[in-house]
Amino acid sequence: MNYAADAPAVWSPDFADADDCLLSSDQCVILGQHYFVKGLIEIPVVGTDDVFSWGVWVSLSRASFSEAADLWDRPGRETAQPYFGWLTTDLPVYATPTLSLKTHVHTRPIGERPFVELEPTDHPLAVEQREGITLDRVREIAAAVLHPGGDGQR
Repeated sequence: MNYAADAPAVWSPDFADADDCLLSSDQCVILGQHYFVKGLIEIPVVGTDDVFSWGVWVSLSRASFSEAADLWDRPGRETAQPYFGWLTTDLPVYATPTLSLKTHVHTRPIGERPFVELEPTDHPLAVEQREGITLDRVREIAAAVLHPGGDGQR
């Protein structure tokens, strides 16, 4: 019920040894100029109490990233205002690109990944976040992720 990207779409293995680059399980900095956090796009599964989630990367401004990093290990961090960001994970199960969708990143209590809220547009991913998906759609996504090149697009 969860699929995650290891790094933002703009990350390159060539950055791994650079002094001005960092990739951890939660945060990423590229060339000291581009800042990302990992969060979850959660999608309710219709007719169940389950939630399907995409582990995605969102780019933040330097100021937002700095604030989020300062609060990272602080109790009560979930009271921070959401941060505006751009989705930087390509989810190829959607026919329409997901890169650069507008988001708001909501910090949650320590130990929980941030919640990524998509701007309410007509993009299929945003529609699914608002309206939910069926178990058949979850299976379709799983097949597409586990067997790329199949028919998982919508």
